[in-house]
Amino acid sequence: VQLQACGGGLVQTGGSLRLSCAASGRTFSNFAMGWFRQAPGKDRDFVASITWNGDMTFYADSVKGRFTISRDNTNNMVWLQMNSLKPEDTAVYYCASGRSRRTRARSMEYDHWGQGTLVTVSS
Repeated sequence: VQLQACGGGLVQTGGSLRLSCAASGRTFSNFAMGWFRQAPGKDRDFVASITWNGDMTFYADSVKGRFTISRDNTNNMVWLQMNSLKPEDTAVYYCASGRSRRTRARSMEYDHWGQGTLVTVSS
C-alpha cells in the first residue's frame, strides 16, 4: 500500500489548510483511514480517523470542532480540513491506513503510513 500525503505548509494562527492523502495498492474502501501528527521532540499522536464507508469519524479532543476528516472511496482519497489553526498544531502530519474497517485512534491499529507533510503555524 502506498500513501502519499500533501498539502502542508506555513500558515498564520487562525488560518486553514487542507491535507490530502492519495492511496493505492489495496482496496481502499475496505479500511478505515486516519491522520496522526508528530511535533518536534514528541510522540506521534492521533488526530482523526474515519471508518471504511465514512459513517463515523473520530477526533482528538485538541482538534474537535476545528478539523474535519473526509474520504472519497471512488478516487481513493482522504482529506483533513484544518481550520482555526494554532501554533500547537505545528507538526508533521501522517495519513495511515487501518487494519480494519473501524480502526480508531491507536497507532498500532494502522499498518501502512504515508511519508508525512509538514504543517507550520506561526503566531
